[in-house]
Amino acid sequence: MTLEIVSQSRCFGGVQFVYRHQSSETGTAMRFAAFVPPQAEARKVPVVWFLSGLTCTEENFTVKAGAQRVAAELGLMVIVPDTSPRGEGVPDDSDGAYDFGLGAGFYVDATEAPWAKNFRMRSYIERELPALIAAELPADPARQSIMGHSMGGHGALTIALRNSGRYAAVSAFAPISSPMHCPWGEKALSGYLGSDKTTWREYDACALIADGARMPDLLVDQGTADTFLDSQLKPQLLEEACREAGIPLTLRRQPGYDHSYFFIETFIEDHLRWHAERLSAR
Repeated sequence: MTLEIVSQSRCFGGVQFVYRHQSSETGTAMRFAAFVPPQAEARKVPVVWFLSGLTCTEENFTVKAGAQRVAAELGLMVIVPDTSPRGEGVPDDSDGAYDFGLGAGFYVDATEAPWAKNFRMRSYIERELPALIAAELPADPARQSIMGHSMGGHGALTIALRNSGRYAAVSAFAPISSPMHCPWGEKALSGYLGSDKTTWREYDACALIADGARMPDLLVDQGTADTFLDSQLKPQLLEEACREAGIPLTLRRQPGYDHSYFFIETFIEDHLRWHAERLSAR
């Protein structure tokens, strides 16, 4: 087995694991969390991916979101990767900014120096980690879905749109709807990919939809008290893109909720049940 167990804890009849492995894509050791539900003792189970936001590791969602109880009931494996490569020799933002470098991989394959060597989170999430999980854990690769928060919401949307048919369901909490049109995204995409904005389009959900990518439907929750709502997240751009493309979008503007994990914890059960319903149809 190529996975090293960092920790494991019994939880709602299943087991919450944290694993470490050597990644060929990033050239570093990577960690991810995996909640394995009790049903996995008898059969392979569906997989729900959760992609986290800026500054996060695999720990934030695992500890704060309260997903395990419902995942155990529904028989869902929940996989939570880290948000960037880490370790000795991995470059970071020279000013120590939270929105670029370590903890801010933006789920892209960087092409610019010095990032290109290690910052290959797109290939890691789309190819390497799914293959590893299918080989080493009791996961059913034919039944996968994906969701995320903020930067991870952007990641979930773009990965699903680029891999049509792989995921039975897609949802997001307060996603960065169009990185090409917000300060976080402009900084990340220019830094990792360079100044040619045509290369940015495959990492922007609204641009991918405009270019013909599709998903069956989409659930998004967005807090109205989110301090990043108008400047960074801009859900109206995703709303417009889905409307023009005919993609059914359930966009729930939640009064008074902010950008924190209290917001995610409140609505995570809704999202897991949304995913389970669609996964069961496969």
